[in-house]
Amino acid sequence: MNERGLDRDGTIAREGALDRVPAAFVPVVDAARAHITETFGGTRLHSAYLYGSIPRGTAMSGVSDLDLQLALHDEPTEYDRADAKAIEAVLDRAFPQIDGVGILLTSRRVLLSDVERHDAGFFIACLCTPLLGPDLAEQLPRYRPTALLARETNGDLARVLPYWRAKAAEAATDADRRTLSRLVGRRIVRTGFTLIMPRWDGWTSDLDQSAELFGRYYPEHVEQMRVAASIGRAPSPDLAVLGMLINDLGPWLAAEYTAVHGEKAPRP
Repeated sequence: MNERGLDRDGTIAREGALDRVPAAFVPVVDAARAHITETFGGTRLHSAYLYGSIPRGTAMSGVSDLDLQLALHDEPTEYDRADAKAIEAVLDRAFPQIDGVGILLTSRRVLLSDVERHDAGFFIACLCTPLLGPDLAEQLPRYRPTALLARETNGDLARVLPYWRAKAAEAATDADRRTLSRLVGRRIVRTGFTLIMPRWDGWTSDLDQSAELFGRYYPEHVEQMRVAASIGRAPSPDLAVLGMLINDLGPWLAAEYTAVHGEKAPRP
C-alpha cells in the first residue's frame, strides 16, 4: 500500500488486518468472535467482519467504538436484529475500552448484488477485515477511486438530511445527541472526502486526513469540515454544532456532490 492507500496496480488496498488490532482491543475482538459464533453460528451466519479504527490499528481506549458487519445467508429478520442488539449490549458493558458497539446485518445476496457492487461490495472488499467465515471479497472486483465509486458510496446525502433533522428534533438527552453527532460527523467527513477522492486519486478512512484533503479543494469550508471530523471522533451534545452540520454544511455538500458526481442509484 502506498501513501494514498493504493496497491501497486492503482486499486484501493484493503485497509485493516487482524494483526493491526491494538493489544487493548484484542480481548474485545476475541469476545465478539465468540458471541457471534455462539449466537449466529450454524445456518444463519455466512461470514463476519470488523471495520473502523480497531482493525486499522488507530483505536483509542475509552473513545473508539467496535464496528462489526455480519453477512447472513438469508435476509435479516427481527429475531436476527434482536440477537445483534443483545451482543452489542453485552460487549459494551463488558469492555470499558470501547465506547459503543454497532453490528450491521446484511444478507450475502445483497452484499454481492449488482446494485451494491460499488457501495456495500466496496465496503466489504476494502473497508472490512474478515473475522469469521469465507471472505466475500474473493467474489468482488478490485476498486479504484473513481467518480462511480464516489457516486455510489455517498451520493445520497440529500436523502439523509431530513432524517437527521428529525432525529435531532427527537433527541431528548445528551447521550442521544452525542450518538447522532458521531454519526453525522463521520458521514459528513466521508462524503466530503469522496467528493474530492477522484481528483486526489487515493483512499483514506482517517477523519482528520480526510478533512484536510477536502480543504485543499474547498478551503472556504475546511473549518466546518474540521469540526465534523472532531465530533466524528469525540461526539458532542452541542445542538449548535449539530445544526451547523445538518443545516449549513450538509445542504451545501449535498448540492455540490450531486453537481460533481450525480445521485446514487435508487435501491429497491
